[in-house]
Amino acid sequence: MNNVKLLKTVMTALFAALVCVATMAVRIPIPATQGYANLGDAVVLLAAFFLGPLYGTLAAGIGSALADLFAGYAVYAPGTALIKGLCALAAALLLRRLGKDRGWAVIPAGVVGEILMVLGYFCYESTLLGYGLAAAGSIPANAVQGLVGVAAGTALFHALRRVPHIRRYFGETE
Repeated sequence: MNNVKLLKTVMTALFAALVCVATMAVRIPIPATQGYANLGDAVVLLAAFFLGPLYGTLAAGIGSALADLFAGYAVYAPGTALIKGLCALAAALLLRRLGKDRGWAVIPAGVVGEILMVLGYFCYESTLLGYGLAAAGSIPANAVQGLVGVAAGTALFHALRRVPHIRRYFGETE
């Protein structure tokens, strides 16, 4: 039992690091929002799909918040931890409900998670950061980032599921 918990903890840390790196490695500046688009959402969704609700939520929230801290966006880190965690939680729960064995199920699961991401950042920026309705200006960029995250996350999920070792680790038959 301890080995299983240790392995899940290690995989959570690994995915958190991957989320952080994917968020920081490819940064596309968005002058209108003074932020950037990134590929972190693809790995946030992968964490949700492979690790499930609890560990996927932790990996997504921690990894994304660390990226904000390292990139100089500390004011976003608490909101990002919550928003990306909720994105992963929703995606993992919906995928569990729809059935991971149904390959198409990752698409609606990812879309629901990314809709929560877009709405979450709007709420965070408009209320807690005090931007008011001006926060709506970030919605298009966040939506594009979410769509890229769903597309890339879906493609990576299906590619990785073909690797026998990964299938065995995540309890799938070959």
